[in-house]
Amino acid sequence: MTKKRILSPFKKIHVKASLFVVFLLILSTLAFSLITVQILNRRILNEVIKRAETLCRSAASTAGYTLISQDLLGLDNLVYRIKSTTPDIAYMAIIDLEDKILVHSDTRKTGELFSPATGRLIEKTKDETTVREVSGPAPGLIEVRTPIAFLDKALGSVLLAVDEAAIVEARREARSHILAISAILLLLGIAASVGLTSIFTRPVRELSAGVAELKSGTSGRPLRIYSQDELGQLTESFNEMTALITAQKNSLSRYASDLEEAYVSTIRVLAAAIDARDTYTLGHSTRVAQLSVDLGRDLGLNASELEELEIACLFHDVGKIKIPDSILLKKGELDIQEKREMMRHPEYGAEILSNARTLLKYIPAVRHHHERYDGAGYPDGLVGQKIPLTAAIISLADMYDAVTSDRPYRKALSEEQAQAEIVALAGMQFDPELATRFVALLKQRRPASVSDLERRL
Repeated sequence: MTKKRILSPFKKIHVKASLFVVFLLILSTLAFSLITVQILNRRILNEVIKRAETLCRSAASTAGYTLISQDLLGLDNLVYRIKSTTPDIAYMAIIDLEDKILVHSDTRKTGELFSPATGRLIEKTKDETTVREVSGPAPGLIEVRTPIAFLDKALGSVLLAVDEAAIVEARREARSHILAISAILLLLGIAASVGLTSIFTRPVRELSAGVAELKSGTSGRPLRIYSQDELGQLTESFNEMTALITAQKNSLSRYASDLEEAYVSTIRVLAAAIDARDTYTLGHSTRVAQLSVDLGRDLGLNASELEELEIACLFHDVGKIKIPDSILLKKGELDIQEKREMMRHPEYGAEILSNARTLLKYIPAVRHHHERYDGAGYPDGLVGQKIPLTAAIISLADMYDAVTSDRPYRKALSEEQAQAEIVALAGMQFDPELATRFVALLKQRRPASVSDLERRL
């Protein structure tokens, strides 16, 4: 019987489909998260810059009139109000055309010359407002500079620096929200994909189970049809095919049983025909078969092995077909040449069986049933355990039936005498363990009646 192959969980179709969908979900979720984070980063930066530009322009438009009137206190108040109401502003200053700091949120720098910031220019507008990412000694700032003009006359500039920490915090908060939402969506997607792939692959798994049952010979139920699509049609066709195969299998089983019965009956008739050539050996093969099967059953052989042993017994003397009647039916003892010819009947039997492939398995028992445990047997002089078990069993049964039957040249031995002779020949002609088991079995048997023998024939 073919051994059922157990699939690894990762080789099952619904697992592979689920893993594939989950991989796509993870990939798409990561891509979505990265794109969303980048968009939000740009949007947050733009919003911060836009707000800083708006504050800067508003301060520039207010500072123009105040600067004309030289109201430094008003400028200082303007800077203070904007700085105090906007926590993320790092510093704010108003400078004149010579870059002298007129007002600064850090009063200690008032009156100093302003050093222009260096760094990447982010934006420059039509009104000459510039946005620059500050580098150097004070990194992490975005500086906006807007010119101050009154009646188209340049008066100075408003400087406003925004701390990027606020931007970073906003980005972090947005990122955490995006990741949390993405994780929830991913988990929901995984659960949905596993459920959907399980539903979609259910017909395939049902078909796979049906094929396995059909292959093992245990199929007896129609497969459930889950859908009316192509897979449903395939399942329906499979059910029809299974019903047809099951019907044909049952029919073939009946034919095989009848054929096997006819085959065994033919063998029995052939064995009886061989034995019938000599009135003294009539029923010999059948009795040998019965004795051998009893011993085989005592040894623990299974039903198939017992059947093979029985048929081998019925064939064991088939080679005598080629022995001339002048030798086979001779009343007296055989001379040397005649004995040699008679001793060739195991070889003749093996040769006859070799012409049919289905009978090849019986050749070892037929060829070697006259081998001896000590190696003095024929035709190959096999020793001990090299003698096939079936041949060793037949050897015991054959000898017992022969010595307990009348022959032209001698009278039959009693059962007790035959058993004693088997014990004496244990270890020489017979396997000692088999001989012991056989004798014990014979002592348990009831004497065979004439009706028993007729029934076996």
